[in-house]
Amino acid sequence: MAGKIFAGALVLVALIAGVAMYYLQVYAYYDEVVGNGRDDVTLVSLVSGQPETILYEDFEAIDSDSSPIRYRACFTTQSSIALLTETYESLARAEPRVAPNWFGCFDAKQIGADLEQGVATAFVGARNVDYGIDRIVAIYPDGRGYAWHEINECGAVVFNGDPLPEGCPEPE
Repeated sequence: MAGKIFAGALVLVALIAGVAMYYLQVYAYYDEVVGNGRDDVTLVSLVSGQPETILYEDFEAIDSDSSPIRYRACFTTQSSIALLTETYESLARAEPRVAPNWFGCFDAKQIGADLEQGVATAFVGARNVDYGIDRIVAIYPDGRGYAWHEINECGAVVFNGDPLPEGCPEPE
């Protein structure tokens, strides 16, 4: 009888730990980003190499202090894809990170598929928002836009513990 009680207690503790871990990963560490309405959405200029604010509306975003790659944002813009591609640095390849299900405006699988098929266009939003982390922005012809953070080339090497490659800034 004692073995059954012990096994039941063990299963109960494992269940509680699993639920707690799920909650912590999916809900607890995310915070809503309150947009300032001025410079929440930027793209890197082809001329200056610096991030510049574009026109945007309907900004929603989440972020977490626990990881620099948990940032996700959704917005709309009136700027045309033709204007954006002539003015800002685009990317040939970008892979959005999956957002929690409760952040309903961001569907990474759909955005990724649309980027691969050329339905949406990816841009560099900002370089090194945290060391080794770039903000990537995808924009559709109808004005829907999405942003997330990705590890850049320098970050991938340094985070693996390898020596800093030439052309990468020194980590802080």
